[in-house]
Amino acid sequence: MTFNNSLPKIKIHPILYVFIAISILTGTFTELAIILSLVFFHELGHLTMANSLKWRVRRIMLWVFGGVMDTDEHGTRPIKEEVLVTLAGPSQHILVYLLLFIISPFNLVPASILELAFYYNTAILLFNLLPVWPLDGGKLLFLFFSAIMPYKQAHQWIVLVSMGITIAIIVLQLLFFPFTLSAIFIMLFIFLENRTEWKQRYYIFIRFLLNRYEGKSSVHTIQPIKASANSTFMDVFSYFKREKKHPIYITYPDKRRIVIDENDCLKSYFHDNQHAQSIGEAFRYQE
Repeated sequence: MTFNNSLPKIKIHPILYVFIAISILTGTFTELAIILSLVFFHELGHLTMANSLKWRVRRIMLWVFGGVMDTDEHGTRPIKEEVLVTLAGPSQHILVYLLLFIISPFNLVPASILELAFYYNTAILLFNLLPVWPLDGGKLLFLFFSAIMPYKQAHQWIVLVSMGITIAIIVLQLLFFPFTLSAIFIMLFIFLENRTEWKQRYYIFIRFLLNRYEGKSSVHTIQPIKASANSTFMDVFSYFKREKKHPIYITYPDKRRIVIDENDCLKSYFHDNQHAQSIGEAFRYQE
């Protein structure tokens, strides 16, 4: 649904329907209503910041204890912008604490509702700060990885770390804490999301490269890449980093060395379809 084109499409993840049914059967619909209100307010923070930075937001997917804002910005914006958009969600919970503090003395809302709101506001905030993809904490960790290592490696690291942390949380929940079906269910869902992310890692990397080829990526500094003539294009692309422009130095067996702009490499791969050739063969006659 949309509102005067000011909001993107808002969709409900199928898993949320399961929790709605459970809440109706168990008489906990009030708790679910509080959770969904907090989640929507959380996502509104992301959306407001994204709109202020002129991001292209396609839709918002809501699920229990979180949501996902789907945008057309896939590694194309500066890292600092992504940090601001990511932090805008958790910062909304500070406003909720402030609101609860203001209204609590006036008895406008039953104390039991205020206690539930405080509890779930804290739970959602802490949950979203877990260093697990695609939660906000995981996104911040991914941005940190992206700042210090190539994009392909950073993406693989965040998915593997997220799956490891998720498994550890499930094991700890089963061994040391009272069994909670909803908690196990949510962590299993996040694990499966990361498993899907891992399976799609090649296509995600190709999308990153296509954005660079189309000139959509921001560039702050230049960082050369050294490659041997028998390196494949993918070997070279695996060193590409966000916010870096890469002149590529190719060394041939006869010690001859040439320098190629990264745009020429991307053009050879995507436009000229020189997938099977090594980078040295593709630019053999380059002066």
